[in-house]
Amino acid sequence: MKNNLVLMGGRIVDPVTGYMGTGTIHISGGKIAKVEKRKKTGGSGKNRIDLKGLLVCPGFIDMHVHLREPGREDEETIMSGSEAAAAGGFTSIVCMPNTEPPIDNVEAVEYINDRAMMAPVKVYPVGAVTVGRKGENLTEMLEMSGCGAVAFSDDGSGVQNNDLMRRALEYVRACDVPLISHCEFSDLTADGVMNESYVSTQLGLRGIPSVAEELMVARDIMLAEYTKSRIHIAHVSTAGSVELVKRAKKAKSNVTAEATPHHFTLTDDLVKSFNTNLKVSPPLRTRKDIDAVRKGLKDGTIDAIATDHAPHAVEEKEFEFDYAPFGIVGLETAIGLVATELVGKKVLTWPQAVHRLSTAPAKILNIPGGTLEEGAPADITVIDPSLEWVVDPDKFKSLSRNTPFAGWKLKGRAVMTIVDGNIVYSSLQ
Repeated sequence: MKNNLVLMGGRIVDPVTGYMGTGTIHISGGKIAKVEKRKKTGGSGKNRIDLKGLLVCPGFIDMHVHLREPGREDEETIMSGSEAAAAGGFTSIVCMPNTEPPIDNVEAVEYINDRAMMAPVKVYPVGAVTVGRKGENLTEMLEMSGCGAVAFSDDGSGVQNNDLMRRALEYVRACDVPLISHCEFSDLTADGVMNESYVSTQLGLRGIPSVAEELMVARDIMLAEYTKSRIHIAHVSTAGSVELVKRAKKAKSNVTAEATPHHFTLTDDLVKSFNTNLKVSPPLRTRKDIDAVRKGLKDGTIDAIATDHAPHAVEEKEFEFDYAPFGIVGLETAIGLVATELVGKKVLTWPQAVHRLSTAPAKILNIPGGTLEEGAPADITVIDPSLEWVVDPDKFKSLSRNTPFAGWKLKGRAVMTIVDGNIVYSSLQ
């Protein structure tokens, strides 16, 4: 049963229509029924919600999430990850295929779709590029696309074989979906655990050079140009990668890119603490790289912001830095970091931030959302831009707690999440 809601007095931020101002949104039957570009006066009732002082945005879409189901339900499930997403202000999430077993066949895609039917947010599966993510044989991409896979990726590892990558790009062209590339050549990363730099030498930790990422970014852009396919570069982390994407866009190549909050916030010198919650893939880079990623977000070179939410069990992250797994959770801290580190520091305006969190992911993946136009799905994220809060992992909805942001003071947070007209999360009294 879809709620009929009236959201009154909030500041509407819609990158598609270009409107940013006070207004009232009427929701009926799970859709945006009407948008009044003025404050609604008078009226009361259980379906009328006063959002004065809050931002009302098209529902945020996280296009890079690891839900761990099937296989590692101790770390995360489709339901727990969806609840974390709702609490973080995301109305849709896109789950990566590096589960155990991987999402590399039609049955696996259908399993995700079936399990997601009860989730509070929309869950879209990504299919694996290669069988078992082994980088040897292509999956049945056309069939998986027909069953709902919105993109393809071997995320967690890059496709090393050049010819195989070319063939994969030809298939995604036929499916009319993007190939999401985890750009790293494994022969250059070897057993690296952090960014190759002066800091890694100081700490005696094996480094992962920036060129391992940049070489594959360049290769994938060239192959996408050759095959006339869509390539999306995941979690851009280096200044060189930003420049490569920028050049490709100037050449009108069909390339898009994303960046994560940790890659526009944290530098590799923090690894001196040996906190394994700073171990991510690709690794944290230098201040120069962070500045380049921020500039790329500002000028539109980097299209989207995604979390790369990667939950791990507590005991796994308690290993020595060399042996702990890569990855951190991000669904419940992303908006606070965007608000504090990007909007608060005038890297992005709110309309730009909303575009990168909502409109751009919807367009890249060709899924519903990204706007508050009449007739659009009533997927809405409500933000209190002035709310100050402290990150407390013990209060996460996620089953995992592996965040480097514990104890951080942030300003700006989602206070209500609406999916198809239903309030799936609210901290408003």
